[in-house]
Amino acid sequence: MIEIRHLRTLQALRHTGSLAAAAAQLHQTQSALSHQFSDLEQRLGFRLFVRKSQPLRFTPQGEILLQLAEQVLPQIQQALQACHEPHQTSLRIAIECHSCIQWLTPALDIFRQSWPQVAMDFKSGVTFDPQPALQQGELDIVLTSDILPRSGLHYVPMFDFEVRLVLAPDHPLAQAKTITPEDLAQEVLMIYPVQRQRLDIWRHFLQPAGVSPTLKSVDNTLLLVQMAAARMGIAALPHWVVESFERQGLIVTKTPGDGLWSRLYAAVREGEQRQPVIDAFIRSARLHACNHLPFVRDASCHPLPVS
Repeated sequence: MIEIRHLRTLQALRHTGSLAAAAAQLHQTQSALSHQFSDLEQRLGFRLFVRKSQPLRFTPQGEILLQLAEQVLPQIQQALQACHEPHQTSLRIAIECHSCIQWLTPALDIFRQSWPQVAMDFKSGVTFDPQPALQQGELDIVLTSDILPRSGLHYVPMFDFEVRLVLAPDHPLAQAKTITPEDLAQEVLMIYPVQRQRLDIWRHFLQPAGVSPTLKSVDNTLLLVQMAAARMGIAALPHWVVESFERQGLIVTKTPGDGLWSRLYAAVREGEQRQPVIDAFIRSARLHACNHLPFVRDASCHPLPVS
């Protein structure tokens, strides 16, 4: 059966005029190319060109296949080019990181300047459980710190950030040099309305020590910070989120234990991370975050710190 490589070889033979020159153009030995033609002619049952003719002369059957090559090869090349062009006209994004909206909005605006033909759709309605929606094709990208094993999703590292305890300036722990899990046992820990197992402070700091403080759900970052400043509880938030409040003296932040780091990922369906629009957005969003957020590190360049 005729293969694409055979058509390319016939075309090279026509353009160069000799078996030796065609072999050189195709980066093959003349012997290998001659063997390829002999094998093909044997399977087809007819000759494709006259050996040792000067100039090289194709048989009628060879001319027919050469015409096929001239028609088919350009079409294949055009199709391959089209496959690499961005056909995606929309990008549906959701976040599992409550605080990410602070930098995601300007990141979206920057992306639109380079990709004005792509309609951006921010799916806030599935904010707290978007990964199943991503699996089912309802979303294109989810920004998350949680990796679902064997999910059929691919997780692209975005940036690493430190989780800090947020306290009122006059809170007793605000002056502590070291904070242990036991120090939080009698505190009210204010958290976003998510399962506690999804919280880094719970999984990596409190639970291993068997400490279970009282939990209070607060669904707004600004309100959470204000409540912490008013001694209504404490919180654990990314350092970059509360840096400006700390500079104003509204709150203080402390390192839990020896330090607690987390990583933000862009989750996409496996195999789609190389899609031009998706790849461009991830790169643009990562660059914007790493250039503008304090106390974060590009996760594509650094191993995740040990917490």
